[in-house]
Amino acid sequence: MSKTRLIALFGVILGVALFAAMAWFGVHNDPSKLPSALVGKPFPEFTASSLEDPDAVITRADIVGRPALVNVWATWCPECKIEHPVFNELAKQGVVIHGINYKDDLVEAQTWLRDFLNPYQLNINDPKGTLGFELGVYGAPETFFVDKDGYIVHRHTGAIDERMWREQFAPLYQELLDQ
Repeated sequence: MSKTRLIALFGVILGVALFAAMAWFGVHNDPSKLPSALVGKPFPEFTASSLEDPDAVITRADIVGRPALVNVWATWCPECKIEHPVFNELAKQGVVIHGINYKDDLVEAQTWLRDFLNPYQLNINDPKGTLGFELGVYGAPETFFVDKDGYIVHRHTGAIDERMWREQFAPLYQELLDQ
């Protein structure tokens, strides 16, 4: 076999091996479980305006004191529209949810909350994504579970549906309430 054919054969074998490794990695890794350097650390300090009242200021101190979900959402996010009814139902059940409206238009976000209801006790306006950057947000939706002391205990990337809440996150939220 010529040297050129041997190099070509090696290239094909290497390409197939790389493709197989990438496929295996993709099948065996859940994209909703992206790592977060902030798990176990305090929610970042911030000062931002309220989505509902742009003259009102919200800080980290406003989210500390009781366990909460902090949901990063936007009107341009299709998955946010899917999970929004779930959050409305959870809010009716007493789950504390704060929102971060991420890289969005203020008027469109306010209209969204009027049209689809507002499950958020606080809603932080983050038009430039500054707080999102501090949290290491990849995009919307992302949800952070924060304990009463303001520490991030879990991060979920992607929409949360009813089954996922019931099976995975309701027990975690209850554990935070029991602490």
